Amino acid sequence: MAKKSSVVYLCSNCGSQSPTFSGKCYHCNEWNTISEHLNSVSVQSNKKGRVLQSQSVKASLAKDQPRYISGISEVDMVLGGGLVAGSVILIAGQPGIGKSTLLLQTAYDLSKKYPVLYISGEESAHQIGLRAERLGTFSKSLQLATSTIADDIAATIASADFKIVIVDSIQTIACNDISSAAGNVSQITNSTQLLSAAAKQSGTALLLVGHVTKEGSIAGPKVLEHVVDVVLQLEGDRYGGFKVLRAIKNRYGSTNEAGIFEMTDKGMQPVDNPSKALLSERQVSDGSIVLATLEGTRPLLVEVQALVNKTSYGYPKRASSGVDLNRVNLLVAMLERRTKLNLSDKDIYINIVGGIKLTEPAADLAICMAIASAAKGMQLNSNCVVFGEIGLSGEIRHVSHVDKRIAEAKKLGFDGAIGPVIKGGKTTTNYHSVKDIRTALNLFLEKD
Repeated sequence: MAKKSSVVYLCSNCGSQSPTFSGKCYHCNEWNTISEHLNSVSVQSNKKGRVLQSQSVKASLAKDQPRYISGISEVDMVLGGGLVAGSVILIAGQPGIGKSTLLLQTAYDLSKKYPVLYISGEESAHQIGLRAERLGTFSKSLQLATSTIADDIAATIASADFKIVIVDSIQTIACNDISSAAGNVSQITNSTQLLSAAAKQSGTALLLVGHVTKEGSIAGPKVLEHVVDVVLQLEGDRYGGFKVLRAIKNRYGSTNEAGIFEMTDKGMQPVDNPSKALLSERQVSDGSIVLATLEGTRPLLVEVQALVNKTSYGYPKRASSGVDLNRVNLLVAMLERRTKLNLSDKDIYINIVGGIKLTEPAADLAICMAIASAAKGMQLNSNCVVFGEIGLSGEIRHVSHVDKRIAEAKKLGFDGAIGPVIKGGKTTTNYHSVKDIRTALNLFLEKD
């Protein structure tokens, strides 16, 4: 009897199996959907399955292990208190953003307490050593290895000689039984499943580095994010500004936390007071408004800048940095309809200082007031921060954690805050509540 092949060819569209590779699936007639996969052991229909033994949730925690604390406060906070034994963590980000640097620093701190192995498929051991020496993370206890073979890495993880294993990166790893090149969809899927199974079996915490596409999403199949326990995204400007570490998925903690770092000659350093750093070089002028936003559950003060000029072209130009341009266009249209501002012949530019990217709707009021301030050459008549979501009717809507935003503003010397009406009628000292954008512009903007 011929030996059964260890590789099968599956269609990613309909899931049908083919004995050989072809460019077209003959079941659903889709092109370029067939890829290699490792052949799993089929279960015979006449065999009875084994009855699973269950246990209570309380009993499952009887042998709970303490988390591995990295010592980097921002990383531990985003992970939910440290690394969980047997967990699989994927960290992704743009090239040059600092993924490998941050992981090498984390590995160095962890190696002081636990056996750690750093495996690289992109660099040689000598290159990693030079980087570790430059960052001041040169340690005899931290072990290095270089490999691109998933089977060898899985065997190393399964040996349970190390508590934490870091693999940089998953796109360079390949299984021996699959003939396609590393980085292929089938290679990424099978390599991740192979390494994850070894980590779960041995109780090893596994950290994987992932690449991203031109659009900024994690490269590879979506199953990559489903297989792992934690997905972290490192965002920011690779040439300067702050770097923000967010948890997109976290089975062991909250996804509302965000760690803020700054790249220095000694690597990625946590920023203790990012609001103070972001506002240290601010110059009070028209078009400048301070926004009280939230990064996860942490209040953060950032400067929103607007520049409004009469257009020299047939149609006005709109550009934004750090905030969605579609949202800016929507707010500009609302301002033209609900206020007396005429912006149809104006070029409008919006910039969020410090490389911070705003996704919170509470930034609406600050953006609108910055545009109006720049368009009329007016300034805020009080030393206040601004926040609030704006609807298409011009109404200012409630946002969460008002008390945190006000407390952060007071900490940095601001006299008060401008925002929506607080639900329940509660008022705070020096808090100015406004119902609509027209009222906000009339009350708080004045000529310099």
